[in-house]
Amino acid sequence: MDRPFVIGLTGGIASGKSTVGTILRGLGAAVVAADEVARDVVQPGQPAYRKIVDAFGRAVLTESTAGDGVEPPLDRKKLAARVFSDESARRLLNQITHPAIAAESARRMQLATTQGAKLIVYEAALLIENNIYQGMDGLLVVDIPAQLQVERAVSRGGLSAEEAEARIRSQVSRQ
Repeated sequence: MDRPFVIGLTGGIASGKSTVGTILRGLGAAVVAADEVARDVVQPGQPAYRKIVDAFGRAVLTESTAGDGVEPPLDRKKLAARVFSDESARRLLNQITHPAIAAESARRMQLATTQGAKLIVYEAALLIENNIYQGMDGLLVVDIPAQLQVERAVSRGGLSAEEAEARIRSQVSRQ
């Protein structure tokens, strides 16, 4: 085979995708995690950061004490609260971030290919919703009961049960 085997790894919030990704990485797979990429492409100085601030205002930034013209990072919790309670805001954020995430993910997968990876795993929550899985060699779906998802999201991420349930509702149905 001239190219690596590429599989998608997906599942809802707090379902265990990262745990499975860690296991696969330990077995030698190159893993590109969309959540990591998403954090990187919205750092101050990145084009997506500027577009988010322009679209949502400075209210979505952390309180900065740095001064000296240094741009503060996004306050991900404030931004999430806004977009998970407003469908049009979520669509706007996705329009800004998804192209940047796709481009950086592709760059990282190409880098893994040039470094000789035989298996690349693309770990992302929205593989099915955004039809990203099409063209991949396989798809792994991690699923756990919804109540366990809520419990895990609350215990690990500082979300309230209501916030976790809103995020679960915003994702494709487990069926």
